[in-house]
Amino acid sequence: MRDSNFLKEHNGRLMWHPMTSPQDSVEQPPKIITAADGVSITDVDGHRVIDGVGGLWNVNLGYSCQPVKDAIAAQLDTLPYYSTFRGTSNDAVIELSYELSQFFAPDGLSRAFFTSGGSDSVETSLRLARQYHKLRGDEGRTKFLSLKKGYHGTHIGGASVNGNANFRNAYEPLLPGCFHIPAPYTYRNPFNESDPAKLAQLCLQALEDEIAFQGANTIAAMIMEPILGAGGVIPPHPSFAPAVQEICNRNGILLITDEVITAYGRTGAWSGARLWGIQPDMMATAKAITNGYFPFGAVMLGDRMIDVFEENPSAKIGHGYTYSGHPVGAAAALACLAETKRLNVIDNAAARGTQLYQGCQALMEKHSIIGDVRGGYGLMTAIEMVSDRETKAPIDAATATLVQETAYQNGAMVRVSGPNLILSPSLILTKADATALLNALEAGFAAV
Repeated sequence: MRDSNFLKEHNGRLMWHPMTSPQDSVEQPPKIITAADGVSITDVDGHRVIDGVGGLWNVNLGYSCQPVKDAIAAQLDTLPYYSTFRGTSNDAVIELSYELSQFFAPDGLSRAFFTSGGSDSVETSLRLARQYHKLRGDEGRTKFLSLKKGYHGTHIGGASVNGNANFRNAYEPLLPGCFHIPAPYTYRNPFNESDPAKLAQLCLQALEDEIAFQGANTIAAMIMEPILGAGGVIPPHPSFAPAVQEICNRNGILLITDEVITAYGRTGAWSGARLWGIQPDMMATAKAITNGYFPFGAVMLGDRMIDVFEENPSAKIGHGYTYSGHPVGAAAALACLAETKRLNVIDNAAARGTQLYQGCQALMEKHSIIGDVRGGYGLMTAIEMVSDRETKAPIDAATATLVQETAYQNGAMVRVSGPNLILSPSLILTKADATALLNALEAGFAAV
């Protein structure tokens, strides 16, 4: 590796980073992470901190998960790559298909279409939804519904159903026929309603109204995150998701759960669908499927999709990726799934998630910069920062950066996205690790 002086000299200059401007990367050079172990990361200067971001919601088993590393190495020695396009397959991906069908059986999902990551999984789901209706003779069903504040990746299709203007405006016009429903976001919503159950009903009424306005016979699918993640960890009332499914089923609309974040244990349940007791028609997954060690994803498919696509000579899927079903990714996913189940990470995710959520609520009582704390379902928590609690005016970028940097200097990497400070650490986080994260946050807020 080049020495630290070389890395610092070129940091932010020759590489365009996601989710920021090239100028920002020069003016505020990103942290150069050079090592990781357990739930901690180390930067180029040797500063070691707990990773409160979990990579990017994906390193559920931490950075020292040897079974996954061993599986990747062994697969590279045996079969480093082969395509799964028509006519060929590989042993690792066949085995993975079986294991995933068993894992997601309680969600009513038994078939897999493999991708290279979350955005690919969303794109695949949207495409297959349109094809499903065409195969059934409903060519007019082409539109998509989603939630404002929802995040569905960065492809044109995903950006079109995204509910955040930050991922849309610079790339418009996007896919036509995408419509957004108010999110069950109690802190800010157009109904000025803070009661979660009442807000859920209002959002459901808005969904019914939009379906009636557009015409159910024009809508292909509704896509939603069981808990909105990048939008600021927004969990709906438990009544919301089952009602969405009922509305979709009643109107012949496919339901896609975007579980790129919530699948494989993060919520304290094995999937977000299982958390709310629903069975979607498709589920987009990625991130934790390989613990972040290899770019990989899977769309899981339920009975309605199976009934239309299987034993149907017209159902040719004209879609796929060079790396769909990559044998190294499949081997990594097999090892990761086995270790995820062996550790039964949902129990620790629930316990440590409660600790972090309650700890952040305690911080809110001490620091007026905190306007709202959201979480309570596994290891995903958000603190929404404000400059004024009464008006809910968002915090300025400089102050938010100060909180983040102070927390980093005091032992924790946290993620600031707009006014939200988001925590999504590894699911193997210990009680002591969670306490250290909270102490670093305390230092960050005290610095304001």
